[in-house]
Amino acid sequence: MQNRRETLKHSAVLAGLLAAAGYPQFALAAFNKAAFDAKNVQDAVKAAGGTGLAESKEVTVIGPDIAENGAVVPLGASTTLAGVKRMLILVEKNPAALVAMFHVSDAVDANFSTRAKMGQSSDVYAVAIMNDGRALWAKKEVKVTLGGCGG
Repeated sequence: MQNRRETLKHSAVLAGLLAAAGYPQFALAAFNKAAFDAKNVQDAVKAAGGTGLAESKEVTVIGPDIAENGAVVPLGASTTLAGVKRMLILVEKNPAALVAMFHVSDAVDANFSTRAKMGQSSDVYAVAIMNDGRALWAKKEVKVTLGGCGG
């Protein structure tokens, strides 16, 4: 049976091995600071590698018509298009528009969901960034009520 001291020792060794292998750099490589710091939808899409924004019926944004609790609004994005590189979920009126970025490969279905904080009613965008750089989007208005009393 392992005691606390041995467990801590093994954890320290594992952390050292991961650091030596460059694990923190791999984790940060997937994080796009410029995209997450962008103040509007267009800048976030551009920072994520998208060009030529075009509305598409092949992209779906998922969210409630009315969110009674703006702190945890369920949002999603999906598409059945082939050649998708990234899926983005953006909230237009948030201080930083980009809520989530998902990297897509042939082994992954482009169907994602998350929860986001929304301070006010806003358009929510789902954007599919294609391998050729095109950014296809759909939007939906989500109304946020304060305490469910209307807003």
